[in-house]
Amino acid sequence: MADHLDAPSALEEHRKLAVFAGEWAGEEMVFPSRWNAGGPATSKVVARMALNGFYLIQDTVQMRDGKESFATHGVFTYDREDRLYKLFWHDSLGYYPPSPASGGWTAGKTLILVRGSLRGNARHVYEVVDDKTYTMKIQFSPDAEGWNDVLTGTYRRIN
Repeated sequence: MADHLDAPSALEEHRKLAVFAGEWAGEEMVFPSRWNAGGPATSKVVARMALNGFYLIQDTVQMRDGKESFATHGVFTYDREDRLYKLFWHDSLGYYPPSPASGGWTAGKTLILVRGSLRGNARHVYEVVDDKTYTMKIQFSPDAEGWNDVLTGTYRRIN
């Protein structure tokens, strides 16, 4: 095993993900789909930088009508080889993505990550509003051209 002094260290690109670390309360809108009828929801998001600063690990529990309606586990990182951000996404619908979502920052404050599967394409858009607020939307497209909102939310830091 290599001496820890020889181990790679996190880059500025990894550190940039820390903007999403913390505990957040979310107000969300779920759009009608084949999975549910849509409507307002709330979420609690807990995210932390982990594994020597290389990953942001994010867990979300969504509530609708007083009960848990959706949960997610996201692992974000920066790929030093292809120089793109990656999002490994798991959720309570049970679908396992064949590969991570991939993308990058635009205008310095919006992180856009896109993944494809046999069911179509998903786009995750995270926008930093300020140090206490961010917005997120998940969109779906059969062809990666026209995007329809699946979930939108505004998240405010609670810790």
